[in-house]
Amino acid sequence: MTKSIRNIAIIAHVDHGKTTLVDAMLRQSGIFRANQELVERVMDSNDLERERGITILAKNTEIEYQGTKINIVDTPGHSDFGGEVERALRMVDGVLVLVDASEGPLPQTRYVLQKALAAKLPPIMVLNKIDRPDARAAAVLDEIYDLFIDLDATEDQLDFPVIYTNAKLGVAHLKVGDDSTTLQPLFEQIVKSIPPPSGDPAAALQIQVTNLDYSDFLGRVAIARVFGGTLVRGTEVGIVKLDGKIQPTKITKLFTFRGLERDEAEQVMAGDIVAIAGVEGIQIGESITDLANPAPLEPLTIDEPTLTMVFTINTSPFAGREGQYVTSRDLRARLEKELLTNVSLRVEDTGTTDAFRVLGRGELQLAILIETMRREGYELMVGKPEIVVRTENGRRLEPLELLIVDCPENFIGIVMELLGNRRGEMKKMVNHNSGRVRMEFSIPSRGLIGLRSQLMTDTRGTALIHSLLEGWTEYAGDMAMRLTGALVSDRGGVSTAYAIWGIQERGEMFVGPAIEVYEGMILGENAREDDMNVNVTKEKKQTNMRSSSADEAIRLIPPRDMTLEKAIEFIADDEFVEVTPKSIRLRKKVLDAKKRPKRWQEIRASTESA
Repeated sequence: MTKSIRNIAIIAHVDHGKTTLVDAMLRQSGIFRANQELVERVMDSNDLERERGITILAKNTEIEYQGTKINIVDTPGHSDFGGEVERALRMVDGVLVLVDASEGPLPQTRYVLQKALAAKLPPIMVLNKIDRPDARAAAVLDEIYDLFIDLDATEDQLDFPVIYTNAKLGVAHLKVGDDSTTLQPLFEQIVKSIPPPSGDPAAALQIQVTNLDYSDFLGRVAIARVFGGTLVRGTEVGIVKLDGKIQPTKITKLFTFRGLERDEAEQVMAGDIVAIAGVEGIQIGESITDLANPAPLEPLTIDEPTLTMVFTINTSPFAGREGQYVTSRDLRARLEKELLTNVSLRVEDTGTTDAFRVLGRGELQLAILIETMRREGYELMVGKPEIVVRTENGRRLEPLELLIVDCPENFIGIVMELLGNRRGEMKKMVNHNSGRVRMEFSIPSRGLIGLRSQLMTDTRGTALIHSLLEGWTEYAGDMAMRLTGALVSDRGGVSTAYAIWGIQERGEMFVGPAIEVYEGMILGENAREDDMNVNVTKEKKQTNMRSSSADEAIRLIPPRDMTLEKAIEFIADDEFVEVTPKSIRLRKKVLDAKKRPKRWQEIRASTESA
């Protein structure tokens, strides 16, 4: 007799406690030994996920509760990684929608819930962080009902069960304040509310690949859901490629999931999630079926990318000093490898052989890819992000975003002025009488490029911003570009404290003393709109003449720390971010000052046309 199975995805906005809840479920299900050493956020296995505290990759695990096998898929909470979410929902029969009991439903909750309701997946609502002093469970529940109605949920979907949790302590309640001390009410609700998977083990074989992994010993590992039939190790099957062709292959190894481990299996029946090893060339979205009686599944449909960046080889004077992979061939191979596992990404060739257009969902998704590559030893340069423009029926369309800004009341005017300049249109404002205001704007995706750093500066680091692709709108014409110029090095050498001391009153510096620079490298942000060429290598002349100012103390203002995301947001059309394993530098595309066009002319033109 087969075990009963439940397949669920946990979906939530960034930082609402999703990975912490999965931790608690794993611990209480008896997966780990009593003496096993455990880490926090055990599902966030990627270094970048741990550093940033966000989930980037969809991952799955398994727990057992009273004889029922529960397959759990942990999905990202950021809309830039929506491609991971869409695949995860294809693997499951129901969803846990996790919402912070204080913050309420935010953009990513809306985005994934919309996808889940469209796929007719039954939801269980989990209100987390009920221990917060500002928790407002009843009001947040009303907001969730409003959201369901807004997303055209059916009567059945509106009749969802609600569980109140404190994921950190591993406690779930059916009512706030009841005497539960474990997650048992949550486990019982999953078994009761989520339907068992449909699919007949005796029917024709139907399997869809939703994720890929790689093992040094087994090669490519396909993670897939068995929708119908039974997959037996050693059998000949057909892989239905995305173009419809059927490629015969033999299944050499099968694995099922147990906690965070994989167990070898002889056969896997309909409804379960399986890892298949030794199948070369298989891609996400393809299906596996009987060779004699093929019954292919529909390929996965993924939302289109909205943002594009140019990736090119590093051509600066410091190229090749720090990186291991520096050629265009290395860059192409790495991007092609990324395409195998990242379905929401596209790569296109440009007019030259050493530059590639990479299309993705947002700045964060592309920044994560660049950060991963530099940690692997790649050197490259990236250009300013640009939006993808569509043409339909002779009309130019650009992506439109729903932007939510949460900020203190005294910054409302500043936020509205900043977003007004970027063609943002306010839709809604909510004040919970807590001193903070939540505002919703409809804004072209172009208006978000460089917005985060500007908003953080203007609100003194107090604003929270979240965005979500809302649709496509008529192209709104040119938008004003960055209004400040750059301080650009006019020669190579090593920066000195004496030279920086003389330059720092002109603007904000990005480099400190004793840093090696080259001609055309951006050293800081000019307070005025035009670029300024400066000599940052000048040394103090030593003479035997005395003067009253000779021994004046040099006081340097600390330079602005330019992280990868800040650098990508800052650069203009005529600039690159140079990325190496040890450094992030900003530079002009044309290093020679005499050949560089004047920036103020471009700004005037863009401001007049905006």
